[in-house]
Amino acid sequence: MNGVSIALLRGINVGGKNRLAMKELAALFVDAGCQNVRTYIQSGNVLFRGESGLSEEIPGLVSTAIFNRFGYTVPIITRTAQEFGGVVRANPFLETGADVDRLHVVFLSDRPDAASAESLDPNRSPGDEFVAAGREIYLHCPDGFARTRLTNSYFDSRLSTTSTTRNWKTVIKLLELADSAA
Repeated sequence: MNGVSIALLRGINVGGKNRLAMKELAALFVDAGCQNVRTYIQSGNVLFRGESGLSEEIPGLVSTAIFNRFGYTVPIITRTAQEFGGVVRANPFLETGADVDRLHVVFLSDRPDAASAESLDPNRSPGDEFVAAGREIYLHCPDGFARTRLTNSYFDSRLSTTSTTRNWKTVIKLLELADSAA
């Protein structure tokens, strides 16, 4: 049995769109072969354990099941609990004393090539800052995430990948839940 993994679904239960009850979502993960499935808040955060070799297939299996049952496509990005711990430890904005209520992490499905990452415009959203590091982009949005122009759509189009964003408090809570499930 592998360790705990975390699945981050993009675009469910946002603004009344793509409604998906967490109980039903958890059942889809169980149907895909996962164990110890637990959801956190209504925005599509799932902690689970999967058999060796199956964990990499889970996003595709669950995304297909969601489409077949509900009729919409939901990108799913996964990280192991160990990877999540690395994300938390590597946040460059913590060293600067940034307000944690203004921090977010953009999780990418794939590592972008260096040229694409370097092409990101640091002035796209004046006042906001970002640091691209591997399969994550750390955001500091002093005026709030709702006002930033550093969106999933921007990063997806510039980096040729799929992303989903979580606020820092959610990232920390998911790591705590993963650690307690280990």
